[in-house]
Amino acid sequence: MDHSMHMAMGHGDMGHGDMNMGAKCNMNMLFNWSSENLCIIFRSWHITGPFSFLLSLIAIVILTAGYEGVRSATRKYEAAHVQRLSAFLSLPATTGDAEIADPIIANGLADTIHNTRNEGSPLLVGRDNRGTLVRKGKLIMAALYAIQVFYSFFIMLLFMTYNGQVMIAVAVGAFVGYLVFSEGTPAAKTIACH
Repeated sequence: MDHSMHMAMGHGDMGHGDMNMGAKCNMNMLFNWSSENLCIIFRSWHITGPFSFLLSLIAIVILTAGYEGVRSATRKYEAAHVQRLSAFLSLPATTGDAEIADPIIANGLADTIHNTRNEGSPLLVGRDNRGTLVRKGKLIMAALYAIQVFYSFFIMLLFMTYNGQVMIAVAVGAFVGYLVFSEGTPAAKTIACH
């Protein structure tokens, strides 16, 4: 039995010839500065030269800054939601108890109170509306939280390329994002994925 053909193919070839299965990606598990055969998260995000590496670093800075934008949008939504809830609770029970400067709002409020009295207790109707507002706010905040968690793990995967330039781009993106979106928010953040 002649094994010369089997030995010529080698174990990795298995007789399939020279099939290019896509870009070759190095999977570094140690800190490095090399961009040769670097794939960032996806096989299709393959660094082919200095220009694609520079564009990728810029994209990473923008992506990381965007995470701070999502966090800022979440904080703004939470504040607006709390304000809506507190405004809902501070509506006067009757128009006689409150002085409302705008006559259109006063008439509308009087009509609303009159209509809710005819349909049932205004406290029950108010509780139902407040409950709906609370549920809707909680759903939206949960969705925003899920987006933040997904985004933070995506950034973690960027960092896990173990490439020094990519790590620096993540830090620069966080810096830029904080400058653009912080609006007086404390810089203290726990070191965690989310």
